Amino acid sequence: MTGPARRLPGLPHPRPPRPRPPRLPRLPRTGLRTTLALAFAAIAALVAVLIGALGYHAAARLIRDDETADFGAAVDSVGRQVQREALFPGDFAGPSGLSADLVRPIRVTTQSLDPDGAVLPGTARLDLPPSPSDQELAHADQPGRTSIGLRHQRDEGYRVGVVSLGGRRGAVQIIQQVGPTEELLATLRTRTVALVAVVTVLAGGAGRLLARRITGRLVRLTDAAELVASSGRLDVPVPAAGTDEVGRLGRAFDRMLVRLATARENQRRLAQDAGHELRTPLTSLRTNLSVLPSLDRLPPAERTALMADLAEEARELTQLVEELVALAADSRADEQPTEVVLADLVREAAAQARRRSGREVLVDADGTVVTARPDALARAVGNLLDNAAKFDPAGTGPIEVVVRGPRVEVRDRGPGIDAADLDRVFDRFYRATAARSLPGSGLGLAIVDEVARSHGGTAFAGNRDGGGAVIGFTLDG
Repeated sequence: MTGPARRLPGLPHPRPPRPRPPRLPRLPRTGLRTTLALAFAAIAALVAVLIGALGYHAAARLIRDDETADFGAAVDSVGRQVQREALFPGDFAGPSGLSADLVRPIRVTTQSLDPDGAVLPGTARLDLPPSPSDQELAHADQPGRTSIGLRHQRDEGYRVGVVSLGGRRGAVQIIQQVGPTEELLATLRTRTVALVAVVTVLAGGAGRLLARRITGRLVRLTDAAELVASSGRLDVPVPAAGTDEVGRLGRAFDRMLVRLATARENQRRLAQDAGHELRTPLTSLRTNLSVLPSLDRLPPAERTALMADLAEEARELTQLVEELVALAADSRADEQPTEVVLADLVREAAAQARRRSGREVLVDADGTVVTARPDALARAVGNLLDNAAKFDPAGTGPIEVVVRGPRVEVRDRGPGIDAADLDRVFDRFYRATAARSLPGSGLGLAIVDEVARSHGGTAFAGNRDGGGAVIGFTLDG
């Protein structure tokens, strides 16, 4: 049998694995429409609650203050009257207990107290027993003594004012029921809450409609973006109506799709053209490499020619790959535009062309300063100079470079450009019939055109009077 595993001395006890905390369920994401509708409803509810609360408190305070003022006026009126003339408890035995000559008609009633503080028969209108303080005022000698306070009897609230009649003749209770006022305020409170609820619901519905109107184009734009992301299609119709931010976003997205489609098409064409152009030098290089095993059996002259061919093919293949990389790579993100003096850049490129070709290069440049990517411009000017040297190998005249403003021209005295080829000299891998026997890949002028267009300019080509070609480019001045 196998016993339990023993822990080696000096080793720590293995820690038990920690239990993973339970994963909380993800809540469904709310859409922009729902968010806006809820926001509208919340704002409307907040405004309605504030207005309702302020309105209710103002109305309640006004009603209570008005009731209190009326009650105080009745008590004061009775107090002044009993001070002017001697009254008895039976004087308050009318239908309401108050006569028009005592107080103005208000929602109050009275009960008369005899000298012992008991309610006088025939004047009892409310089941509200007198308090000890009421009995004291009923037995008072001084008329017009007053006591006011709130009392509760059987869940009912009363505002009570007691005025002594003096001479120990008794007192009169002036009573106002608080219940009707509070019922009125409760009804007002209920209606205010109902109004706030109705306003909130209506605001939610209006917010939903308004959010649908506001976000309709944005939702369609989102659907288009998701379709592009899921399918990879770039021909998806994009809603771009309107002049607001959503319309601007739609137009920007549409332009981005057009540029992406153009870039994809250029990439496809470049891959096809590159595959076609690479096939010829690779086939030639493979053929020459197949002869290498029998190199020792070849005559010295053929051996030397074979090695020279291999070196030339490797050089052309290297140049082709470098130009393909330069044309396919987007170096604009790596090189920031700076202020460039065209004359200095062109003179440096001319010096390099003299060293490579041994040709005479004349520079006629003004002091134009442009904002551009200097490495890209240097490559474009270098390609123009190499092209001029290649098509005028005999050196019938110097190569001339003329800079006037944001325009750069390279002039040679070669055979010129055939009229049928003028419109295609800047196409990728295009080589005129007269140039097919010359070295090159057909990408040099395509790079010039790419650099010019990336700087907001154009490339141009034409023939000179007296023979030769004029090829150059302009920049966005």
